[in-house]
Amino acid sequence: METPVITTTGLTKVYRSQGRQVAALDGVDLHVREGEVFGVVGRSGAGKSTLIRCVNLLERPTSGSVVVDGQDLTALAGHGPEPSRAGGRAGSAGADLRRARTRIGMVFQHFNLLSSRTVQDNVELPLEILGTTRRERSRKALELLDLVGLADKARAYPAQLSGGQKQRVGIARALAGDPKVLLSDEATSALDPETTRSILHLLRDLNRQLGLTVLLITHEMDVIKTVCDSTALLRGGRIVETGTVAEVLATPGSELAQELFPVGGEASGPDRTVVDVTFHGEAATQPVISQLSRTYNIDISILGAAMDTVRGGQIGRMRIELPGRFEDNVVPIGFLRERGLRVDVAGAPVTAEPVKEAVK
Repeated sequence: METPVITTTGLTKVYRSQGRQVAALDGVDLHVREGEVFGVVGRSGAGKSTLIRCVNLLERPTSGSVVVDGQDLTALAGHGPEPSRAGGRAGSAGADLRRARTRIGMVFQHFNLLSSRTVQDNVELPLEILGTTRRERSRKALELLDLVGLADKARAYPAQLSGGQKQRVGIARALAGDPKVLLSDEATSALDPETTRSILHLLRDLNRQLGLTVLLITHEMDVIKTVCDSTALLRGGRIVETGTVAEVLATPGSELAQELFPVGGEASGPDRTVVDVTFHGEAATQPVISQLSRTYNIDISILGAAMDTVRGGQIGRMRIELPGRFEDNVVPIGFLRERGLRVDVAGAPVTAEPVKEAVK
């Protein structure tokens, strides 16, 4: 899982409107490793949709490069007229880009299904455009509908489906060209929580079964916790933090860690020490706080906690209050760190020093 299958370097997208220039993307460097589920999270207007549309060249970047599966898509797109309207080498580059795009599946927020076509016909559409034979199109579409759990809906029309079923059709259609990469543009934001979970589990299953690399964008932290191996925080068109979920939790002062597992609470007095404890891996299943209390005979107050199961393991953060000032608690804090926990003193300057065995 070390080889990057998607790489963007210095990716910039500038829109011009009424004499003004607005940078939707500002020098984005992104590395998505083969076989992982990578989530880009950010608020509305952060540039998420522009980023994912630039990855498959639905939007042409102003500058920078996009490399997918070893092929530089920006070089294929060129920087002159639209390839489909130009002759010679430009037309050839456009054909190469269209072929390269067949290795990239795209799932949209609002499904984009054709209401006049059956479910099977919607899935067959990309294959029809590629010139695949009718028999092969039918075989492939039915196989994909079975894969996403809709084998019995092949003859139905989109209007007869629920939102979750429509999105499953959209996923099946995105897989029609046997892509190596699947892009998801807020694919669950229009769905209810239960349906969202089922779609996310489907994406994870497809990632494992088909060896797909999945790049998804979202504004929901729960999506990152549920399905992603790695994540990046996008703000104002720039990546401000990135890493695996484990790396993010082990990073002092991580904004992503705070957003994924928010905790709060203030010291009850000046003679108290408040610390944030990050649990991950085996340490998350151990009764470390009660062990600390018994070992040093101290009363510990839990001010806040956020725990969840991420990819089969417990992970989370807890804010606790220890009696006494910081200098009185050096040994108890060391006790926690020796047990593989990330411990940060609330209000203390963030240091870049690694914590021994904080995350394995």
